[in-house]
This record gives sequence, C-alpha cells and structure tokens, in this order.
Amino acid sequence: MTNITVYAYEDGRLQGFMASGHAGGKKVRGYDLVCCAVSVLTQTGVNALEAITGKAPEVTVQDGFLRCHLAEGLDEKQMEQSQIILRTIMQGLTDIQKIYPTLVRIQHREWRQADAYDESSALRS
Repeated sequence: MTNITVYAYEDGRLQGFMASGHAGGKKVRGYDLVCCAVSVLTQTGVNALEAITGKAPEVTVQDGFLRCHLAEGLDEKQMEQSQIILRTIMQGLTDIQKIYPTLVRIQHREWRQADAYDESSALRS
C-alpha cells in the first residue's frame, strides 16, 4: 500500500506531502501501474514547484519514499503558485485513491515545523 500524508497549515494552505510504500497493484509488463501513477504525480509536482516558484522545495527521495515541503521564505505570489501545484497533485492522488482504495491511503495532518524531522522513522519502516 502507498501511504500519503498531506501537511497543511491551520488556515488550510498546503505545506507539503509525504508518500511511502509500494502500492502493489495490477502489473503490466512488470510495472505496478498505481505506484507509477503516484510517482509521476509526486515527482512532477516537485519539479513544478521549483520551476514555477524559482525556489526548490525541501525534498527527500529514497526507494518507495518521497517527502516534499515548501521552501521557506516564499512570497505571496510564490505561495499562491505553490498552492495550485500542491492542490493539483492532491487531486490526482485523491482520484487514484477513489479507483484503488485498497492500494492508496491519504491522510491529512496539520503542519508543525517538527514534522520536517519526524518522518525519519518513516524511512526506516
């Protein structure tokens, strides 16, 4: 199963996300389509955040794990652009979860700065 945690501020603005695990869904020619879809959405989103805002997000990538948090010091325009990108990623992930509810689970958490460091345990699991 792929677990996705979406981080948001109290006001509802998104701060980032973490995706971990392999979906283990239907395979075509040896490739897990659900994992591939999640990977494409999340990695394209990370690339778009840097390309559109001009500031690289904080990213950690390992096999079966991607964590992305917005860069610090974004101005209002960059934050607005980031929100569009993050909400687009989340829409795509939510759509995948609706089709494959046993393979993708999305949870929402309020962002705390400490969350940037708490996920080290997720890398070990």
